Formats: sequence, C-alpha cells, structure tokens
Amino acid sequence: MSSLDRMLRLLDAFTPSNATRSTEELIKLSGSSRSTTYRYIRALQRAGLLSPVANGSWTLGSRILELDLQLRTRDPLYIAAGPVMHQLVERTGHTILLCTLYSDAVICIRDERSSQAPGGLFSRGQRRPLFKAAASKIMLPYLPAHQLRRVYKNNKAAIAAAHLGADWKSFLAALREMRGKGFCMTVGEFRPGIVGIAAPILSRSGNALASLGLAFPKTKLRTGDVDTLVLLVQQAAAALSKKVRRANWALDLPARRVGGLRG
Repeated sequence: MSSLDRMLRLLDAFTPSNATRSTEELIKLSGSSRSTTYRYIRALQRAGLLSPVANGSWTLGSRILELDLQLRTRDPLYIAAGPVMHQLVERTGHTILLCTLYSDAVICIRDERSSQAPGGLFSRGQRRPLFKAAASKIMLPYLPAHQLRRVYKNNKAAIAAAHLGADWKSFLAALREMRGKGFCMTVGEFRPGIVGIAAPILSRSGNALASLGLAFPKTKLRTGDVDTLVLLVQQAAAALSKKVRRANWALDLPARRVGGLRG
C-alpha cells in the first residue's frame, strides 16, 4: 500500500457511528508512525477533507460538501435519472433508489422518497453488501465474465449465504435465471419488512451501469401488485438505459467499479 493510499484510508475511519476521531485514534488506525500520521492529517486538512474540532479531534471537512454538490449538479447519470424517478414515484407511490457498484459493495447515488416512506430506507451515500437486496443483486448477472469469476473467488461464503449458489456452477445458474427475468425482488434482506424490486440500467455494451428499484413496506404490498410494479420498474430502467445510450456522455463502461471489482 502506497503512502497516498494510507493517507486516504484515514477518511474511512469516519462513519455514522464515529463522526469524530481523535488524533490518537487516527494514529492507531493508520498503521503508520506518529510523525507520518501527523503529516497525513495536515495534508487532508489543507485539502479541506478533514476539519479540527474540540479536544484535538477531527471530523470530515467541508470540501466534501462541495464535492457532493458538484456530483449532484454535474453527474450525468444522477441528472438523467431525475425525471424517470420522479415519474416512477408518482405512478407507484413508493420510494425509488438509484444505485451503482462501489468497490465490493453497492452505493445509493440518488433516492426519491414517497410521501409515506418509512424511516431507515437505503439512501444517498449509504453502502450495503453486494449480495444483499434487490438493487444490489440485479447488477450481478450483467457483470463481465472475468469480473464475475473474481467476485465468486473472493466472496464464496457470502454468495452461498445469500442463496445465490453453493458453487461456481450454481452461482452462474442463479444469475442466468435472474437475467432471464430481467428483475430481482427481495423481502427483508436489507431491512426487515421492506420489499425491494429492481431492474438494471445497461450500457451500450450490455453491462450494468446501475440499478433502479422500488423500496416499500411489505404491508403496502397488495395481491396482484407485483406484476404491475415489476413492469413499471423495468420500463423505467429501460427508459433510463436509452437516455444513457443516446447521450453524448453515454458510458460504455462497466459500472463505477473500484477496489475488489476492478477488472
């Protein structure tokens, strides 16, 4: 691991349950010497990525807010998805999520909430496991073969626990079945009692760029709703895929993968 990697990894120390960290904690977490960690902290502070707070502690810096604003106003996928997601909320009455791959997990990059959405739903900036819930699972069948092999090699136990196959052959069979359906539906996999229905957003080459999905309480699921909801999600995902392919910025690349999913 390079010194730059070690410095940037300090940002991973800040989580919803650990919004502030002391200098001593950062030194322990860095795996580097005290003097080196001090240099890292000062460099991150100068970049606006860390800010000092009381008692010699640190929190994430305001530069991150500025970068988030740029993403929300310049990210082509985020912008293109807006009208599609608004319409889907109106037609279904449920919360809509736009998610992409991020390292060995899935991250929500946009969420449009229904007026009656319960608290605690997956939301922008949150990560969750690659093999948990519909918005995550539906991207797997659309990964290039070499990445699927790497995913399976590095996550055999998690794949088996997610009922996606006890071996490579059964894993591929589960993905073929999901791809044949063109959607994924789960109940309670990310949060108890929450239904997820998701479809893929595909690049020109047929790789998954993202997923578009519904999230709502199981108590809101009425008999006969599933087929209608699946169709609406698939239609919305297909419409967004077409927008991506037609645009000058159209991405003919795999989803935004880094780390464990890099090709």
